[in-house]
Amino acid sequence: MISKNSNIHPKAKIGNNVTIGNYCDIGPDVVIGDNCIIYSHVVISGNTIIGSNNSFFPFACIGTDPQDLKYNGEKSSIVIGNNNKIREYVTINPGTAAGGGITKLGNNSLLMISSHIAHDCIIGDSVIIANNVPIAGHCHIDNEVIIGGNSAVQQFCSIGKGAMVGGMTGVNKSILPYTLATGNRCYYENLNLIGLKRKGYDNLTITDYKEVVEIYFKDRNQIEHTKKSNNSLIQELHLFLQKNVNKQICTPLNQ
Repeated sequence: MISKNSNIHPKAKIGNNVTIGNYCDIGPDVVIGDNCIIYSHVVISGNTIIGSNNSFFPFACIGTDPQDLKYNGEKSSIVIGNNNKIREYVTINPGTAAGGGITKLGNNSLLMISSHIAHDCIIGDSVIIANNVPIAGHCHIDNEVIIGGNSAVQQFCSIGKGAMVGGMTGVNKSILPYTLATGNRCYYENLNLIGLKRKGYDNLTITDYKEVVEIYFKDRNQIEHTKKSNNSLIQELHLFLQKNVNKQICTPLNQ
């Protein structure tokens, strides 16, 4: 059902079985996939491509201009995958020319009330971003990351797969995969043990990974010999470090 009270541009492409509630505004370059639910008072504009089975709750605002003074009206885009829940007052901005021109959100993620995804961010699959969390521009959030409420992520930071950020944490450095970060300015606290056990990793795999992480914090060069490890967690660590070679990494407190 599509409400007659909504403003939907005739050039917008709307898929099958899409629900659009009252007083929504859908722009001309918007593509919305099948089975999406768009509740009342939602704005979707810009060059925004949305997959199937997504839900957008009231007052979400997707695709308006990036909050970047360097943005000069160049064409950029947002790509959103499938099965995401975008809750009330969430904002997602498109990319900029300086950052690759695209902002991406993967599949099966939950963006809670008033969270913000800034320009040129790449957000993976099965990510949970809690209430009032701003993600600044050019950040990379890998799959299965959880970010606690009222936290904030500084621009150009990366958060590795399966990591967890405690509530009210200021993330100003990149965070290793499957670790737990917390604090006024983030520091490494431990592995994300609950997350790892929920994913079915056995104790030996987790213990080996923890040892490599601790060695990394003592002397980063000493983990080179673990690159050929069959431990998938250690492989994920090396992949993350390879992609983020020039970024500061969140370390233990007082280190």
